[in-house]
Order: sequence, then structure tokens, then C-alpha cells
Amino acid sequence: MPDLMDTYVENRWMVQPNHANTLQTAHGGRVLKWMDEVGAMSGMRFSGESCVTAHINHVDFNRPILVGDLALIEAYVYSAGRTSVRVRLRAYREDPRTGDRELTTESYFVYVAIDEDHQPTPVPELTISSERAEQLREEAINGENGTSEH
Repeated sequence: MPDLMDTYVENRWMVQPNHANTLQTAHGGRVLKWMDEVGAMSGMRFSGESCVTAHINHVDFNRPILVGDLALIEAYVYSAGRTSVRVRLRAYREDPRTGDRELTTESYFVYVAIDEDHQPTPVPELTISSERAEQLREEAINGENGTSEH
């Protein structure tokens, strides 16, 4: 059974002018695309299957990501159903010179694992085997239920 920490995935993109809107910040749709891709990677790492997006919970765009910044997207599976996985996704604005980060966007996605015939297929049970994994799971559940601070 995969552990929550095994599902942690992060990726970075340097925000270029072609990723930006007229305000020279990353276009919200582009950030969502990146989040969706990293979330699917996390779901696939957990399930061992291809995963497709089934649901996107609220999306909070708190701060912009400027052209020249790095968009850092992190994801992890915090809950699993019979064929679905819940993934917490956060985007950060990162200074490429210093590594300083600031949370910009947060959401919770649901993916469905599919087999080679594109039919839903069962996923394993999620295990929590460390204090850090338990903390991440609790943060995700509280945030999804609207009890975390923004």
C-alpha cells in the first residue's frame, strides 16, 4: 500500500511572457493546467494507473506569479476511495535566485484511476506512516473543509 509521502510530487516552470496575461503575471488558466498535470502525476504514482480529472474543488488565487518567477507546484494524495484519489495542490511563487517562496494558489482535485480500456479501476489503500504524513493529511482535510487559514 502506497504511503502519502510516496505520492508527493513537485515541479517548477519559469514563467515566461507567453504564460502571462496583460498584467505580466501567470495566466490563471496556465497555473490550473500546471496544477492539473502535477496532481495527475501524484495520483498515478499512488494508483499505478493513468488518472483523469473528475472534480476540482474551489480554487483560491491569493497572489500573482510574475514573469521571471518560478511557478512551483506541489501535490500529494491525502485520501483514496474505491477508484478515486483526492489530491491537495498548492502553487508557489519562487524567486529563482534566492529560493524564497510565497503561496499563491491552492485547490483540491479528485482524479479517477482508469485501466487500459479507459474504465475506472480500483486504487490501493493509502497508508500514513509518519508524523509528517499525518500532518499533511490533516492540513489537506482541514483546508478542503474550509477550516484552514488563507
